[in-house]
Amino acid sequence: MLFHFKDKFPQLSTYWDKYLEFQQRMEVPAKTVLLEEGKVSGHYFFVEKGCVRLCFNNNGNDKTVQFFFENEGLTSFESFLKNTPSLFTIETIEPSVVYLLPKKHLTNLMDELSQEPDFIKMMLAISAERQLHYMHEFVSFIRDTPEQRYQNLVSERPHIVQRVPQHYIASYLGVSRVHLSRIKSALAKKR
Repeated sequence: MLFHFKDKFPQLSTYWDKYLEFQQRMEVPAKTVLLEEGKVSGHYFFVEKGCVRLCFNNNGNDKTVQFFFENEGLTSFESFLKNTPSLFTIETIEPSVVYLLPKKHLTNLMDELSQEPDFIKMMLAISAERQLHYMHEFVSFIRDTPEQRYQNLVSERPHIVQRVPQHYIASYLGVSRVHLSRIKSALAKKR
């Protein structure tokens, strides 16, 4: 779970160890829905192995928002924090090993950790890093062409192009599969 921070903050090991027993380990096949859009998120997910996507349904069209890989954590944050229906579905793309930590245990862990010196600063840094990532993606979606967004994906996060099926990449870029094929063909000709 949040234990992917373990290596960065070894001084907090006693906390990580204390909450290990509350995690549920799941080995699941590809296309396993971990959280369905419209349901309330009651768990924080940690990806030990595999790939997971955050997506939503837009009038019958599947839209991928983000991908998560090994040693990354996620949940539908607004749903998790406010107990509201999730705007997103969380689904595995590959056979995956994920850990689930129920909200009550994560809340207790955060309460305990908040007493540690520099913990708030650490959480702010992690939150700011994620926020900046989403802001860059948002600006790119407005400013850049689909071709530029694909080139950015290839250069900045090639693991996505290598591991994620093309129809999910097309959905993530906001283009059709046919358009993505054209983009790839045009780029191949330029090389």
